[in-house]
Amino acid sequence: MRGCDNEAMNSRALRQWCLAQSGAVEDFPFGPHHSVFKVAGKMFALSALRRTPLEVSLKCEPDLALQLRDSYAAVRPGYHLNKRHWNTITLDRSIPDQLVRDLIEDSYDLVVSGLPKRTREQLGWNPWHTRPAPCPDDDRPALKREWPTVPNR
Repeated sequence: MRGCDNEAMNSRALRQWCLAQSGAVEDFPFGPHHSVFKVAGKMFALSALRRTPLEVSLKCEPDLALQLRDSYAAVRPGYHLNKRHWNTITLDRSIPDQLVRDLIEDSYDLVVSGLPKRTREQLGWNPWHTRPAPCPDDDRPALKREWPTVPNR
């Protein structure tokens, strides 16, 4: 099985990587052409997957959001979103695919970190132990995180 981290960031790979996050679901609150990826009812990614050029909006730490905008012409303030916390990224191959995957994970982590502790625990979320899992070749989401057993001290 081919992992998502080896696939060029196209609409299929973008969708699979978003759904590979633990507890992630795809929703269409803005109509059938805009995929909204959520965890526990909170949005962490937004994309019109059939649009050319492909774009994705992701939540981002404010300082990093500014650094990314200064470093990449393909990164701009979030379209119709809080411009301090969201970036819209044009996936035109000018940004490394691994960076896009990392930014998706960061967006997810920012959203999950703000959820109640019980919800974070139910998701199995731990920001210190992450390892991407291979994405399925079909449309089923894969779980992203595996948590090693940490001995009690």
